[in-house]
Amino acid sequence: MSSKLDYTHDPKARSWVESANSPDTDFPIQNLPYGIFRRRGSNESPRVGVAIGDSIFDVGKYFRSYPIKAQAEAESACNADSLNPLMALSAQHRGDFRKSLHALFFDSSKNEAMDAVARHLIPQSDAELFLPARIGNYTDFYASIFHATNVGSMFRPDNPLLPNYKYVPIGYHGRASSLVVSGTPIRRPNGQTSDGNAPPQFGPSKRLDYELELGMFVSPGNKLGEPIPIGDAGNHIFGVCLVNDWSARDIQAWEYQPLGPFLAKNFATSLSPWVVTMEALTPFRTTAFPRPEGDPAPLPYLLDSADQKTGGLDLHLEVLLQSSKMRDENIAPVRLSESNFSDMYWTLAQMLTHHTSNGCNLLPGDLLASGTVSGKEKSSRGCLLELAWRGQEPLQLPNGETRKFLEDGDEVIFRGYCEKPGFRRIGLGECRGTILPAL
Repeated sequence: MSSKLDYTHDPKARSWVESANSPDTDFPIQNLPYGIFRRRGSNESPRVGVAIGDSIFDVGKYFRSYPIKAQAEAESACNADSLNPLMALSAQHRGDFRKSLHALFFDSSKNEAMDAVARHLIPQSDAELFLPARIGNYTDFYASIFHATNVGSMFRPDNPLLPNYKYVPIGYHGRASSLVVSGTPIRRPNGQTSDGNAPPQFGPSKRLDYELELGMFVSPGNKLGEPIPIGDAGNHIFGVCLVNDWSARDIQAWEYQPLGPFLAKNFATSLSPWVVTMEALTPFRTTAFPRPEGDPAPLPYLLDSADQKTGGLDLHLEVLLQSSKMRDENIAPVRLSESNFSDMYWTLAQMLTHHTSNGCNLLPGDLLASGTVSGKEKSSRGCLLELAWRGQEPLQLPNGETRKFLEDGDEVIFRGYCEKPGFRRIGLGECRGTILPAL
């Protein structure tokens, strides 16, 4: 993972794609995230695209007509129907290709490729977007100490954190087949629930929740039996996206002991369609979460001086909700919370390294999610379980409705962006999902 600034991060760089120069765009020339798309309503095969302003660059199609000999591997990878081949490339190849893309869009009178590139742009509004990768494996972590403490205090007020939390990045294997792209409706799940000492019943979840998370895609991965050392972990992280790991809290409460999450989590997990590369995020790297005095230092295999200096990520995250009634009344979505990924107790590199520390092999396109991103303040809690405190403190919506957990027709919207003085704002786009009634 590059930690060095270069000309692709220059805030003064402008693109001849005018919409990329708008101060509030998620996709300026300093970003250039990857996704998979096709023209809406067409029978075209899904293919690799790069977001620039309000357009998508048909990158594979362009380079088939205008190849660059030095970029043959990357150009070939862009002819696929997923980002997996691109994710399989080395960090050096990925960084070089990013610079080639930047050159194509840079606002210069000498840019002879401009007309050719322009012919391979389509409006994002005309595109259908897909999951960015064929995700063979999905792992969900529990990396926010604020989230872990809040949830733990609900069930263990005197001992919220279990003894292992500050030593080991906690995680579990999720279900990859039910990962869906943003905008896919989410069906309320049925499952077993138990109320007190009564026998369990089967029916729709009454405590459906969202979880605000950040996902990272693996690139290129490791061989079975060969762990990835912490100093090299950054080279195996392709980029990030937004993740909503929907959760049925009442189903989970009955089923999770002794083995953990199962049907309460695997019915659906939503992903934003654009993958923002770690190279684009370089200006927003920050120090790892400062551990309070008395907390143990990470064990040596999880401790790297460079990761401690730049392993954090200054990424603003927000959750919005719009009920069905709000839509009918033309009331805009209301912001429920704001948080920052820099508050995570474990870094992305530590999560990846720990995952492989026993020899587990990660593959290009595997997804690792952070777990719920929550901060210290109530306004930064990343799920309704925390915000409404198990339903004891209902949230008030602008039209008088209240929420303890999600209702049918609710649309949940995640947004993420990086912003700081001296650099262009770059965004992750949105991750959306609307709740449908249970079958």
